[in-house]
Amino acid sequence: MKVISNKNNLQILHEDNHLIVVNKRVGDIVQGDKTGDKPLSDVVKEYIKDKYNKPGEVFLGVVHRLDRPTTGIVVFARTSKALTRMNELFSNRETQKTYWAVVKNKPSKNEDTLVHYIKRNEKNNTSKAHLKEVPDSKMASLEYKIIKELDNYFGLEIQLHTGRHHQIRAQLAAIGSPIKGDLKYGFDRSNPDGGIHLHARKLVFIHPVSKENITIIAPTPEEVIWKAI
Repeated sequence: MKVISNKNNLQILHEDNHLIVVNKRVGDIVQGDKTGDKPLSDVVKEYIKDKYNKPGEVFLGVVHRLDRPTTGIVVFARTSKALTRMNELFSNRETQKTYWAVVKNKPSKNEDTLVHYIKRNEKNNTSKAHLKEVPDSKMASLEYKIIKELDNYFGLEIQLHTGRHHQIRAQLAAIGSPIKGDLKYGFDRSNPDGGIHLHARKLVFIHPVSKENITIIAPTPEEVIWKAI
């Protein structure tokens, strides 16, 4: 897949009249929040305005989000029609989402399906994965397999079945394998860049307008452990 970079420091993985897909870096926020930091959505709007000499306000719809310390695929819609249809694809789970994660503690099985009940704590912005249903919890499911064994770390490939808050982070922590750098979920030290080793690697979906099969793959960050994976 051809990756296009530009002066806004965006890594664009796919672009057409209806969609634009970006490889998010550590620290980028997808949408504006209380920090007041410039969101990725604004950077992409500027890129579109600049590239196509668009007068006035640029339409850009946020289809889904990634946590700030996470990297990888983020999809934006360039038309309202595409936004509505992409929202339906995501909410109806008609997309295939593959993540890569690096953990220090090897899971007890080389591959497994994890089912938990995720309860979100709004106060400290975390989620806890429970084995049994608890009040206000939502069922969360994923499958993982070990794809690489390094001296001190293990690379996992994860297929996400549901899209709960901090789901992968909470579920891996629940089996004793928190993600590298993820202090919030029990890893013992942070990464130098403040990120975590969780990467939205691949996304497969039917294009909302052309109906083509689209497969997006995001290169991992230029970092030693990711390169080894």
